[in-house]
Amino acid sequence: MNKLYYLSSCSTCKKIIKQWSLNQSISLIDVKKNSIDEKALKELFEITNSYEALFNKRAQLLKKLNLNSNELKEKDFKKLLLTHYSFLKRPVLLLNSKIYIGNSKKNVRKAEIELNKK
Repeated sequence: MNKLYYLSSCSTCKKIIKQWSLNQSISLIDVKKNSIDEKALKELFEITNSYEALFNKRAQLLKKLNLNSNELKEKDFKKLLLTHYSFLKRPVLLLNSKIYIGNSKKNVRKAEIELNKK
């Protein structure tokens, strides 16, 4: 199933979603309203083989918890991802068994190319 994990209050996510012109085949999942659960995280992990790749190392909550992302292990990333929505790097597009994580220009462009394939 094609899915987009995003944060509805994030202006960057809104801009990217508008740029991508998503179709009806993609389920939009606002991670603030629908926190990522174990099953969904497992689905993403099976493609990336890394919780760290899914982790937002710039999350403000990381600083508040006085955690250093360089000291975290995979099990820590997993636990934190399941704890709070802000730890998921956004947006995360799961499309045709491929995954696009984050908002780098290169990544957004690659996802856009995949979305425009017919």
